[in-house]
Amino acid sequence: MRSYLEAIDHDTRGARCDVTPLFADPTHLRDLAVDLANPFRGSTVTRVACIDALGFILGTAVALELRTGVVPIRKSGKLPVDADREPFVDYTGSPKALEIRSRILDRSDRILLVDEWSETGAQLRAACSLVEGQGASVVGIAAIHIDRSDTTAALARRFPIHTADTVFESAGLPPGITPRPRG
Repeated sequence: MRSYLEAIDHDTRGARCDVTPLFADPTHLRDLAVDLANPFRGSTVTRVACIDALGFILGTAVALELRTGVVPIRKSGKLPVDADREPFVDYTGSPKALEIRSRILDRSDRILLVDEWSETGAQLRAACSLVEGQGASVVGIAAIHIDRSDTTAALARRFPIHTADTVFESAGLPPGITPRPRG
């Protein structure tokens, strides 16, 4: 197991873990960002899209590693401009929606989608729909952890998925991208 994963607090109320201790340690945060970025180095990622809220922290760190820009995907109602919206049902069974600024992406963009944790994959699927709805391509998904579900299995058939805590079997990596061995 990677040492930075030990910083995740599992002794929390409810089923969620707290990753903020990992983010608070600069060495852990950088090591995590490097690990998530490495399979996509040398690829044609043009921007990192990251999901509100903790995905913003991790996505920005990964984008800095890849020397790309960041496109935030927000919770519904947070953007002060025209936005494209995609509804989904979250891990609690509650209806929610994600938004992305209208026309922030175009057909030339190749997006790495980053979030910190995914329980069902519904939010990741909604984010992919937003990116593709603007004509951009999703070239991969990276996260600390992604639970296995029918939704995440479907995503793995379409996109390379790289997680920090386990090997997530996906449809295969594009040419020039190789998985890092787990240690």
